[in-house]
Amino acid sequence: MKKHIFLFLLCIFLLQSFVSFAQQGTVGGKVVDAKTNEALPGVNIGVKGSYRGTATDIDGNYSLQASPADVLVVSYLGYITKEVAVGNQANITITLEENRVTLEQVVVTGYQTERKKDLTGAVSVVDVEDMNRQAVANSIKGVQGRVAGMYITGNGSPSAPATVRIRGIGTLNNNDPLYIIDGVPTKAGMHELNPADIESLQVLKDASATSIYGSRAANGVIIITTKRGKAGKTQLNANVYTSISSFTTRTRMLDTEGYGRALWQANINNGTDPNANSVQYLFDWGVNPQTGSPVLNKVMVPEYLDANRTMKSSNTDWFDEISRIGVIQNYDLSLSNGTENGSYLLSVGYFNNRGVIKTSEFDRLTARLNSDYKVLKGRITIGQNLSLTKSAEVGAGPMNEAMQALPIIPVRTVDGTGWGGPVGGMNDRQLVKPLTQLMAPEK
Repeated sequence: MKKHIFLFLLCIFLLQSFVSFAQQGTVGGKVVDAKTNEALPGVNIGVKGSYRGTATDIDGNYSLQASPADVLVVSYLGYITKEVAVGNQANITITLEENRVTLEQVVVTGYQTERKKDLTGAVSVVDVEDMNRQAVANSIKGVQGRVAGMYITGNGSPSAPATVRIRGIGTLNNNDPLYIIDGVPTKAGMHELNPADIESLQVLKDASATSIYGSRAANGVIIITTKRGKAGKTQLNANVYTSISSFTTRTRMLDTEGYGRALWQANINNGTDPNANSVQYLFDWGVNPQTGSPVLNKVMVPEYLDANRTMKSSNTDWFDEISRIGVIQNYDLSLSNGTENGSYLLSVGYFNNRGVIKTSEFDRLTARLNSDYKVLKGRITIGQNLSLTKSAEVGAGPMNEAMQALPIIPVRTVDGTGWGGPVGGMNDRQLVKPLTQLMAPEK
């Protein structure tokens, strides 16, 4: 009995599958431009919710299997994606309209603007919103990896200085691109510009830029346009963010014992007496009578490093002593408005970056006023682009010197007030000023 029921259900399932399959048929037609009625080759056509699909041939024709309940999804670069219901139609002509939002985008190319689809030169338009998602002092650093053929490197300083190369190195001299900010050429560092004030950033990469700006554009041009007021109600925008940074990898420093063993081995390898050193290390060592090889028994250091007994031997990790968790703070405030007769934008920004090396810091205060007004019934436009920047930077500190300093040197003298160096015979004399600043109590 169970066997008969199973066979009955199987027959019903196969019959239903056969009916569903029988409902599918061949749907064909042509895809054309809605404006010119010209055939569009290479248009992607797929059945919504399935993996069935095809593409139009060189004459714009297509053909695929679809049922009356299916919906065709038609997409083509530069055109608006369209959905078409199949129904009882066997031949469907599909018209696609241009995506004017992209094709009509205005691109600044120098002393003029052009539609993006009319461009013949190599121009890249950067998405400013994506660029400003990075917490960097230099707006150019936010472009890293977003423009083909443009290479950006930095040294990790809090001010984020950037070296920009567009399509490689073109000369033995200056390879920096030309920066144009609101139509004014400049060679100033981009870390002086508040990224929140940027409306658009475009990169001219080929030789056509030299026809506009001359030989200065031989290494490429970066055109920056700052924000202006827009027509409508008065807008007040505020933006605040903070971030932290730290070393992902670091050099592991030897402790006092480890440095002593390395010093002893170096002297042994050099064939000199390990105890005849200038850094006050003493070694208890001998020679293995069976193998004849030197053997270190103990590393000894004096209790004090100076005759006045103010600097006690220590076990200092100088990398830890000069480093910290970096903190970035940013505050932006802007006020803008515009009418048919003019517009204005006033912005103020404050950026502070405490670097991962103590005392390294970048501090920037910016203010910008952009305005323009039409007079004499629009015949004359009067306005200004005014920018004020006050910045201060402290370098990255004695990273190299601190990594060379001996771990035996203390950070402080025994009274806890003075710095523990310099020590005669040790390579720490050049560290007196920078390390004194680093070890000073932070404000």
